[in-house]
Amino acid sequence: MAQLDTTSTPYPLETVNLTAEDPNIDLDAARALAKTKAREMDPNAMMLSYHSEKTGEFWPAYECGGGGRPPWIVFAEARGYNLKIDVNGGDYEFFYLRF
Repeated sequence: MAQLDTTSTPYPLETVNLTAEDPNIDLDAARALAKTKAREMDPNAMMLSYHSEKTGEFWPAYECGGGGRPPWIVFAEARGYNLKIDVNGGDYEFFYLRF
């Protein structure tokens, strides 16, 4: 079995709040905005999950975990997310892993 060596620096959990110029921003535009910010912070940042308060949509689109906790949070926590990008005061939340 191959062994992976870590070359990353551990990052503390961080939340970045962004406000889009367009108050009616859609999911694709919000995702692009979040991705741009995440990649500015770490070029290897990987999106793990998201949630839209506006539409109720979330990804991954299946139930996981338990205890009544939102699946997008359970999924991101299980994979060690350390960056949350909030667009327009909770309209869209994106959970990333920085390496």
